[in-house]
Amino acid sequence: MIADKGYDCNALVEHIEAQQAEAVIPPRSNRKMPRDYDRHRYKARNLVERFFNRLKQFRRIATRYEKLAAHFAAMVRCACIVLWLA
Repeated sequence: MIADKGYDCNALVEHIEAQQAEAVIPPRSNRKMPRDYDRHRYKARNLVERFFNRLKQFRRIATRYEKLAAHFAAMVRCACIVLWLA
């Protein structure tokens, strides 16, 4: 699981690791004993965030005009195609 520094707490990290997952959360600057994390994976998170920000520029998706899940998924697919072709 990849998250921001704001989610760096021992309880959350232990919960993630209890589910056999890896917590990729950079330690806060005020932490007395900084934890190790995969810096390269954390940097790749930026690409995903930028994609979702571009996807939210489509008003139908941001305001969720489509009430049915199938219609909403179709609009997300259409928006992804438009972004991919642009």
